[in-house]
Amino acid sequence: MAIRMGAARIGRRPLLATALALPHAARAQAGWPTRPVRVVISWPPGGGADVPMRLAAPAMQQVLGQPLVLENRAGASGSVGAGVVAQAAPDGYTTLADTAGGSVNHLLIPGLPYDFQRSFSMVSQMVRSPLLCVVRADHPAKDLHGLLERCRSLPGQVPFGSSGVGTMTHLAPALLLRRAGVTANHIPYRGGAASITGILSGDAEFVFSTLPSATPLVLEGKLRGLAVSIGHRLGNLPDIPTVQEQGFAGFDIADWLGFYTPAGTPEHAVARLAEAAQAGMRDPNAVKRLGEIGMIPVGSPPAEFAAFFAEQRRTLGAIIQENGIKVE
Repeated sequence: MAIRMGAARIGRRPLLATALALPHAARAQAGWPTRPVRVVISWPPGGGADVPMRLAAPAMQQVLGQPLVLENRAGASGSVGAGVVAQAAPDGYTTLADTAGGSVNHLLIPGLPYDFQRSFSMVSQMVRSPLLCVVRADHPAKDLHGLLERCRSLPGQVPFGSSGVGTMTHLAPALLLRRAGVTANHIPYRGGAASITGILSGDAEFVFSTLPSATPLVLEGKLRGLAVSIGHRLGNLPDIPTVQEQGFAGFDIADWLGFYTPAGTPEHAVARLAEAAQAGMRDPNAVKRLGEIGMIPVGSPPAEFAAFFAEQRRTLGAIIQENGIKVE
């Protein structure tokens, strides 16, 4: 699904005298972009990748002076959309929005024709997204202890959902279950919204969900929140304790959204996209709306995001190896 959001063209044409004084390369840089920028979102609408990009888009368009064309290309834990962008021309006009799972898909998907660290230029970490462990409102578990005891009494039988193998919504419960010394039955869905549907239908009993999918249903009383995945409670859901508070010291894990271009994209285009991403994450409306669902705006510069990505690749890779996670 492609959505084109219009924007006024602003500040792209310098005065003639200034333009004539600039070298050709400098004029090209000053004028970039000259057409709409495509953003491939590698997850379905309404989830932790889609919502932040749509909130950031108006402010990003103001910086770029061109429309963003947002296109959801879901599938295979984000690798379908990432593959589309990896093959695109490295000119900055095709970009990628993908979640943390992109940093470890090379460990999970045999024959993946690209690798994030070689195939993409890092533009910005857009948001940090805490996860919320939820069950249906009529589930017998009233807290995290009750859920884990249920898993202990039914080894390997309690079904839990995720948005895909190797995604943060899979790695967070895998880490918790391992620390608790219990097992459960993993059911990977195609995106966070689908995993919530699985909870509501009774096909799965719990999920560590991204906040856009879970928060509204918790507030409506259709889901019960049992635990927050990061080290502090959420301002919008202050009554839900953290995993740490419930006996798991140091448990602090969150999903995140990265913004990328194909490797080899000119530095001036990467810098302009990063400027736009940072503006999107400072936009008052975006900050307000993200805060209402508990997501944390970041908007980091490229070098900072590259260092963060490398650290996450190591950390999450260790969780995958320790838990023997693989695509079945």
